[in-house]
Amino acid sequence: MLKTIPYIRHLENKFFFLIAGPCVVETEKITFLTAEIIQKITDKLKIPFIFKASYRKANRSSSRSFSGIGDEKALKILYKIRETLKVPVVTDIHSADEAKMAAQYADILQIPAFLCRQTDILHAAGKTKKIVNIKKGQFLSPESMKFAAAKVLETGNKKIMLTERGTTFGYHDLIVDFRGIPIMQKTGFPVILDVTHSLQQPNQNTGATGGLPEMIETLARAGVSVGVDGLFIETHPDPANAKSDGANMLHLKNLEGLLEKLVKIKKAISQI
Repeated sequence: MLKTIPYIRHLENKFFFLIAGPCVVETEKITFLTAEIIQKITDKLKIPFIFKASYRKANRSSSRSFSGIGDEKALKILYKIRETLKVPVVTDIHSADEAKMAAQYADILQIPAFLCRQTDILHAAGKTKKIVNIKKGQFLSPESMKFAAAKVLETGNKKIMLTERGTTFGYHDLIVDFRGIPIMQKTGFPVILDVTHSLQQPNQNTGATGGLPEMIETLARAGVSVGVDGLFIETHPDPANAKSDGANMLHLKNLEGLLEKLVKIKKAISQI
């Protein structure tokens, strides 16, 4: 039996839930290792945990960048983690055709930010009856996310989550407007802060996205302080050599210390 997926907002819970894992499935060894370590940490701290890894990265700065090890191979690794560790799994889909395929392996289908207005993808994800996590486009206001959610609702699927991941600020930076968290929570759906992607520095002339990992704790603390339902943190045992998004990922060795601080903040706020 899989652990309960924390879909309903944890208003009565003193904890947030955590979506975490490497950006993309690189190898079975790295992916399993990361999942096992995160599970041990979250079990210790009693934080509901959802494992995240993309089976393929369709949106890369350069066509030379690593995109994956093969869809079926990566999805089977995610399914093995799901079944072995008994943790829910979330992965991205990039087209309507991928929804049915990915739904056979994952508990949650994630709609990437750049695709959050694509009606056919949202409808296809909704029709699988899986939980659908819609990431807010860097170009959208938080108020606009109700229309993305409505497209999933049109399929009869009410299992929706919304994720803040920063708003475009010039060409090379993103900024998080924390007013967007309570605004999106007015939809009644759980709202997640994607800490690490919000710290990306896209459109670099090197052809690879940069990042500000030293600000991960700052954003995570702020997110917990304003009452996000969940946090999304990409983490890797060796970010410097990660095949995707290493510039903005949290080193796995730093995850436990960060979460301990965040739990203390959440407990303190719950007393107010």
